[in-house]
Amino acid sequence: MTNQLSQQTSATVDTVDDLAKWVNYSLMNTLKRDPDATSDGADHRPRQVFSGHYVPVNPTPIENPEYVAHSHTFFKELGFADSMAQSSDFMRLFSGDLTHVPEPMSKVGWACGYALSIYGTEYIQQCPFRTGNGYGDGRAVSVVEAVINGKRWEMQLKGGGRTPYCRGADGRAVLRSSVREFLAQEHMHALGVPTSRSLSLYVSKTDTVQRPWYSEGSREQDPDRMITVAVAISTRVAPSFIRVGQLELFGRRARKHEHPQAMAELEQLVLHLIDREYADVIDPQLSLNDKVLKLAYEFRHRLTSLVANWIRVGYCQGNFNSDNCAAGGFTLDYGPFGFCDVFNPQYQPWTGGGQHFAFLNQDAAAERNFLMFCTALSPLLANEADAIDGLQQLVNDFATDMQTKMEQMWAAKLGLSTFNAPLWAELISLMQQTPVDYTLFFRELSSLPDDIEPLTKSFYRDLWQGQGLAQRWSAWLAQWHSLLSSEANSTVINSPAGMTDTTIPRSRDDIAKQMKQVNPKYSLREWLLVPAYQQASQGDYTLLRELQAVMTNPYAEQSQEVEDKYYRLKASEYFGVGGCSHLSCSS
Repeated sequence: MTNQLSQQTSATVDTVDDLAKWVNYSLMNTLKRDPDATSDGADHRPRQVFSGHYVPVNPTPIENPEYVAHSHTFFKELGFADSMAQSSDFMRLFSGDLTHVPEPMSKVGWACGYALSIYGTEYIQQCPFRTGNGYGDGRAVSVVEAVINGKRWEMQLKGGGRTPYCRGADGRAVLRSSVREFLAQEHMHALGVPTSRSLSLYVSKTDTVQRPWYSEGSREQDPDRMITVAVAISTRVAPSFIRVGQLELFGRRARKHEHPQAMAELEQLVLHLIDREYADVIDPQLSLNDKVLKLAYEFRHRLTSLVANWIRVGYCQGNFNSDNCAAGGFTLDYGPFGFCDVFNPQYQPWTGGGQHFAFLNQDAAAERNFLMFCTALSPLLANEADAIDGLQQLVNDFATDMQTKMEQMWAAKLGLSTFNAPLWAELISLMQQTPVDYTLFFRELSSLPDDIEPLTKSFYRDLWQGQGLAQRWSAWLAQWHSLLSSEANSTVINSPAGMTDTTIPRSRDDIAKQMKQVNPKYSLREWLLVPAYQQASQGDYTLLRELQAVMTNPYAEQSQEVEDKYYRLKASEYFGVGGCSHLSCSS
């Protein structure tokens, strides 16, 4: 597989026939199919899946699909012509109809199972069969795997109908959630945060479903009415969609000897993950034990970096169970996510998420997911003490690695080369007591203001009514400027061996430029998303596409019109409103 990736020439894809030339179904070709599955993919009722890595399943097409949007950026990266997004064969494929795809494309998609653990605790009782064999891709169906421009991509429909893992649900996604995920994935990519990508979004002009949602202006925590909404299918793309929960499922089966092939299936999945996501850093000549340890080390590095990046840009995953944690170390599953408005360490957009998944608790949640990842791998170490000790040490050192990444991130947000704990502690206190808008504050700070007046643009209440806050802000700003000046005059550039290290002063312009590359100007707040998907539900995609353009350039200084519209505080009337300040985990 790896050799093929390096030898491939650049792709030009104008049609689905062109795309067919690049397909390569490594998952279906190298992993085990569920032995109880049908060969034709007609497998749409919830059932237990006891073994095998995937179930062949046909997606259920949406009726009368209409084009909503596609990612111009990602199309360009893939070598896709923009015109493809509205061509009949492309729309048919990515709205769920595989019946007419050209050879050698598969006319059958696939779905995968996984286990559930929440904050490091294994669960099976939520499975409809109470066995743990019913979790998995309930409404996500992968339909294409291809090697394009030297990279392997899996293309997965979200909302593609029922699979054996649907647990009785209809397998559909609605336009609202599809708009949110479509925009969020490309926004995160533009922010420089590892993520699954958005390819396309289509809505049915006739298919509808009922969903619980909030009445206009409702301040209830959970939806208070049922509404009829259009169904949609978005296509998300990643090197693979293997989740920590997927490894857990096979790790549990191996640990409990649930069937004769359980250990072999775990090993096959782990090696497949390495080939798909870590081939560039894990030598195929290593022993299995060494591969497992190297995999755990590399995943820890990616996961700690990912969470630090989330916090850098004000993102909260909301529901960071292990099944929503990609084993490739990128952001996956944009359901109950949110971007901070008012800075609050306990910010949690999902009403069912609990504080353990709150904004500044995401590092601890990641540590639990890493523990479950390593627990899933451990049966492969065959009780070899040294290897098991090595795996445990990686778990033990997670918090230290996470803290290092967090301190590096906080320092970068402040334009400093080293983390200053007292400075940061006072800033955290001031940001909460004032309070401030997370994105606006750091962007305003990136201009290196000499006094606090420019920062008040990010304040959610009148600064001067605070008890001593104005004086504290001024003192903090003076201390910060002093540290910047001290560092600017003593920045050391490491020179080659045998030569003297060089001190290169950083100018104010250099510092401001660096900070503006770390602190985005625009973030995808929920109150910006709401009118976009409301208009889209009426067939007007103007605001959606405007948001797409703005949010795929989040660090740029854009027009004054864009700044006035999108670079501002959340209006008071949006606070506490269901579907805007908080939401349930709704499709």
